[in-house]
Amino acid sequence: MPPALFSLSGMDQILAWKKGYVPVPPLAHLTGIEMGDVGDGTATFTMPASPWFLPPQGAISIGMLTVLADPPLGCAIQTKLPPALPYITAELSLTAVRPVAGTGGLLSAHGRVVHPGRRMALSEVVIEDDAGRLVAHGTSRCMVLQELKGLPPAEELELLPPPDTAGDPWLRPAMGAVLPQALWDAHDGLEILQMILAEKVPRSPISYLTGLRAAEAGPGTATFVLPNHGWLGSPSGNVEGGFIAMLADTALQSAIQTTAPAGCAVASLDLKVNFLRPISPDGTDLVGIGTVVHKGRSLVIANAEIVNAEGKRVALATGSALLLPGHPASLDDTTELDETPEA
Repeated sequence: MPPALFSLSGMDQILAWKKGYVPVPPLAHLTGIEMGDVGDGTATFTMPASPWFLPPQGAISIGMLTVLADPPLGCAIQTKLPPALPYITAELSLTAVRPVAGTGGLLSAHGRVVHPGRRMALSEVVIEDDAGRLVAHGTSRCMVLQELKGLPPAEELELLPPPDTAGDPWLRPAMGAVLPQALWDAHDGLEILQMILAEKVPRSPISYLTGLRAAEAGPGTATFVLPNHGWLGSPSGNVEGGFIAMLADTALQSAIQTTAPAGCAVASLDLKVNFLRPISPDGTDLVGIGTVVHKGRSLVIANAEIVNAEGKRVALATGSALLLPGHPASLDDTTELDETPEA
């Protein structure tokens, strides 16, 4: 991000981005995320419900939805900031309302400020499908950092040429496969994860798109790895928080998956992530370790920790899911996620 950009107010920074004075971030090329309307304390982003985003089960994960939720949550707060004040996301939570199929269409995330504090700011987001139905609701807590000094004037910003999007990864034909229902009917969740580890089944589309891969699995635990490559970069130059949340969600939901018997779907309910330090896309690996901490008759809760190549924690997460015997692994958008779980 050009340093001169911070000489502008937060709202003008975003408008400069829309007008082409700021490079399109890599994550937009990877996923097709685009900025929509921006107002005083509000921001809207869209993202295609692409088949590239599908995991082995076949429904877009709540973790992938955080990739869409993170920009409007932050930008809604940014519109309220004066010049020279950067911010970071400290916490992000998302609750699912209905599953999302990766069959195309457009998802919209509408963010708004709840509390524009001087040091701590709160925002919320509503994600809808292209039929206007609620998909998920989320909140975020951002910390406003110290004022930047010695910034170059905004006049140094230069209009950039239009970005070349023809070769963007999300526009290419999706690779990988969703696992067939017959496999989920014949094997429990742990057995399927062990097949994925042994490469006895095809990789999922989200694995091809991001490099996400399984590393270990056991009863009530799962470990996944996400390469810290440049495609995950946000406008700030760091790995976008949504991708860190996606790794955390994959690890903890896969740990939950190990508790599911054959023929039983796992429906993600929620995800909460605390971000501990920023991550640079330096090519090293992030590791997500998921562990089940409670298993009831239908409700399962798991934690995840994300560590960098130095073994330092960069994020902590908690999530829960419903076990739904007799439902297809891919679920569908008629599946009710608001039924009372049996703890």
